[in-house]
Amino acid sequence: MFRGKIASMNQHARVSSKGQIVIPAEFRKRLGIKTGTSVAMSEKDGALVIEPVISIIRRLRGSLKNGPAAMEYLLAERRKDKERGL
Repeated sequence: MFRGKIASMNQHARVSSKGQIVIPAEFRKRLGIKTGTSVAMSEKDGALVIEPVISIIRRLRGSLKNGPAAMEYLLAERRKDKERGL
């Protein structure tokens, strides 16, 4: 999740009948989200968190040095998804 200046900006979007939203240009530019960018969505403290997949990879980079921490993290995330019915 981005924690800079943009995180405090109030932006609004309307959900379409297909469940789609438009990510405001300021967010896309700051986060490097372009056409075709894969994003991951999760829920944290009642909020929807959307982040580029590359950000997740960068955050996990090096976590395999000390053992299976990345795998444990991914399995725990998958269990949470299953509990939420995703």
